[in-house]
Parts: sequence; C-alpha cells; structure tokens
Amino acid sequence: MISLRKNKDRREMDKLQPPAEFDLRPEHGESTPRAVAVLATDAEGHAVIPLHSHRRGQLIHAISGVMIVSAEAGSWVVPPGRGAWLPPGMVHGIRMAGDVRMRTVFVEPGTRAGLGADCRVIPVDALLRELIVSAIALPLDYAQGGRDERVMELILDEIERAPALSLHVPMPRHARLAALCEELVRDPSLPASLEAWAKRLHMNARTLARLFQRETGMNFGAWCRQARLLLSLPRLAAGASILEVALAHGYESPSAYAAMFRRTLGMPPSQYLQAPGPAEGTG
Repeated sequence: MISLRKNKDRREMDKLQPPAEFDLRPEHGESTPRAVAVLATDAEGHAVIPLHSHRRGQLIHAISGVMIVSAEAGSWVVPPGRGAWLPPGMVHGIRMAGDVRMRTVFVEPGTRAGLGADCRVIPVDALLRELIVSAIALPLDYAQGGRDERVMELILDEIERAPALSLHVPMPRHARLAALCEELVRDPSLPASLEAWAKRLHMNARTLARLFQRETGMNFGAWCRQARLLLSLPRLAAGASILEVALAHGYESPSAYAAMFRRTLGMPPSQYLQAPGPAEGTG
C-alpha cells in the first residue's frame, strides 16, 4: 500500500514539474580513436535532451523506458527492446517518458554505408542486445584485430540487417498544416476530422486530403491513427491502465484501442512492452 502511494505521489509530482534538460555528454563516444564506441546512460524522470546533433551516427537503445526522438522529418517512438538509428549530423531532440536506461552505439561516419542515411527504429533482438551489453564493458581504445573489434563489427552487422519498424510519425513541411499536426501530437485526445482541419486551413477537404498525402506519405485518417497509437506508448509503459490510455489518446473505448494496437503492432498492449516483437509491421 505504501509503495503504491509513493508511486502515485511521484506521478502527481511529474505532472507538476517541467521536464528537466538532460546532458547526455557524448564526448567520449565522439572522440574515441576506434570506429565504434558503446556507452551506457540512465536518465531519471521525464528528462529532455534538447535539439542537438552528433558528428557520429548513433543507435540509441532503450533497455527500459520509452524515448521519443523528434526531428524535422517527424517523431520516432522507441519503446523497450527497440533502437533508433540516427545518421551522422542529424539534428534531433529526445524526450524520456519516465525513467529510461539508454545504451548508445556511436559509429564513425563512413564506417558502413549499409547503416543508412535516414532515421529509423529497429528491433533489438536478444543477440544485438547481448552484444551491446558486452561492448559496454570494453575499453574505448579496445585492441584492434581481436575479439573486441569483432564484437563491434557484429553489432554493425546486426544494425544493418534489422528491418525498420512502423514507429514513425511523419510531419509535413507545410507550415500551417504542421501546426495542426503538432497540436494533435501535444494532445492526442483532441478530436480531429478532415473537414474541420480543412475549414481551419481555408481549403476544401479534397484539397487537404491531397496535400496531406503529398506531405506525409499517408492519408489523413491513417496518420491520425498512427500518431495517437505511437504517442500512447509512453503512458502505457508508465503503467497506466488500457482504459486510461485509450481515453487520453482519442479512442472511444479500451477495446477500440486494443484492436488498433493489435492490427498495427501485431500483438496486444499487454505484451508489447515486454520484449521486441517480430510480428511488428515494417516500413
């Protein structure tokens, strides 16, 4: 009973306190003489890493907790057991949903072309997870040509071959449309319809539908469903009930939320945050 009360008090305090800016201090991962470095960072509370960029590419992996990576092209949700590949030089910010245990793989530009030039979220399976854990214990100037370097090379192999997961909310470049999308991202419980948004933008619904598809690569309804669902993951990870999460993210009922969750992510909400899901959609 005391434990539950303490948790409730902490959640209430989290609502009252603004998120603290969190200094990742990545200089060790950036300046190591080796092409690959792996660092461990734990962040408490709803920490925020402001917009920044790295000279090196990086895979940020959530062992526990949920991260939201934001950039000009949109937002990517990184639940436990997944990782986000961020190419070198990409300007981004990170918001932590509660306590997060983060593991970061820094990669020198030009090391592997197959890592890609675009941000994507990938599954971190048991092999990749154990390789990352093993690499954390290695010195930053690990010996070349031996076992330590082979561990790092295998990490890159696994990142290269991992499929991209559908955990991206693309944002339009059209300024007024982007402003409406950002409203929904800030408060996913807001009602949204093509007709209402068209009226606010002083255009007809058909024109808006074409604009939305062109700007985001998704139709309006699919984008809203994707955004609401992905933005629900931090609250779900924090232990909120499915009823609470569903109503806070614009769903009429827990069953509607669970059905959308299973249809999009391939499993029920109760299973999703426990481990990487091979059944997740790719894209």
